[in-house]
Amino acid sequence: MANLSRRTLKDKLFKGLVLFMSLITISPIVLIIYKLVEKGYRQISLDFIIKTPPNTFEAMTALSNGELIPGGIANGITGTLLMVVLASVIAIPVGVITGIYLYENPGKLLANLTRNISDILQGVPSIVLGLIAYMWIVKPITSGFSALAGSVSLSIMMLPMIVRSTEETLKMIPESIKEAAVALGVPYYKVILRVLIPTGFSGLLTGILLGISRILGETAPLMLTALGSSVINLDITKPTSAIPLLIWEFYNDPNMVDLIWSSSLLLMGMVLTLNLVSKRIAARTK
Repeated sequence: MANLSRRTLKDKLFKGLVLFMSLITISPIVLIIYKLVEKGYRQISLDFIIKTPPNTFEAMTALSNGELIPGGIANGITGTLLMVVLASVIAIPVGVITGIYLYENPGKLLANLTRNISDILQGVPSIVLGLIAYMWIVKPITSGFSALAGSVSLSIMMLPMIVRSTEETLKMIPESIKEAAVALGVPYYKVILRVLIPTGFSGLLTGILLGISRILGETAPLMLTALGSSVINLDITKPTSAIPLLIWEFYNDPNMVDLIWSSSLLLMGMVLTLNLVSKRIAARTK
């Protein structure tokens, strides 16, 4: 009886410890969300979405009158969407094809080398990828900062996530499905396009969404490639702004502090939404 009581006490203590550590783990993100909502919700409006940022004088005048800062971050929103779409167009086909190659050739030298390079690339600082895009695109191709250069640096960041998620997703598909398609005389490229990819589509989409959510908040590579723009720009060969770049610009102006919180709140909402969607999709595949 005494032994049972001791075990029950240990069980309750362990459960309490796990609960306490879980609360410590989630408390930073809860506090961050609370602070962003508390400080940033005031500026969120239709104008915040469709207008460009004000100048320092307009912001200072609004603050001195106790009013909300006029304008918004439309140039950052359009620039972010433009570069993310371009980066996805570049990274998704390359990443998926590379992942399929790694899955089909697990023991080959080139496949092992590609896998190792992909793993190394995942740990490379983002500013280094910005320097690579600067040397590849900014100087020789566009002869200046551009959305294209920013997209290339972001696509390089996306690649490792897409490659690994594609390979791991295809590994989870039963071999019997592929063997059945081959036994029916289906050409091998159709087995990949019509059987493997549709079967593992949810897993592939999850990896892509996680890759996009990773690049949404990147600032360092864009400072060396896209640079930024005070107006809405949809020309991929010209400098373009992005939400992270605007946050950095607002940080250097004490009159724009309120816009920092609002921009960060919007960016966090976009990242959280993508992460929640990817987790929901991943849960459906289990």
